[in-house]
Amino acid sequence: MTPRQITPRYHVTPQITPEDMPAVKAAGFVRVICNRPDAENPPALQAEAMAEAAKAAGLEFEVLPLTHQTMTPENVARQKALIDDAAGPVLAYCASGTRCTVIWALGQVGAQGVDEILTQAAQAGYDLAGLRPTLDALAAQKG
Repeated sequence: MTPRQITPRYHVTPQITPEDMPAVKAAGFVRVICNRPDAENPPALQAEAMAEAAKAAGLEFEVLPLTHQTMTPENVARQKALIDDAAGPVLAYCASGTRCTVIWALGQVGAQGVDEILTQAAQAGYDLAGLRPTLDALAAQKG
């Protein structure tokens, strides 16, 4: 497990395993968000197995599988709510952590400037420069 801090309350990571859940809990996370569709994983890493392991470790577990097609405004709002409503730090995972970072970035438009969003992502190791036109367009709509 290699969590990368996006904000003090939101971290992302590449795929984790059920065996990682006690370490996730020990690291202080209270909620885990699975942004990876089951079709990308073998049964041992699918959401049901991960949810059981999270529950056994005393963690909340939420499933919001993301693809390019499901990166909708509704799912952006849902991810933001899952982060904002958590009682403490949240760890989201997908294949590399990129989708978890993209959906966070989309949810920050209007609350932060585009440069600040891209800087925070870059500091965590995620280059979202290609997302700038989308973020700028969303900011113009909200502005």
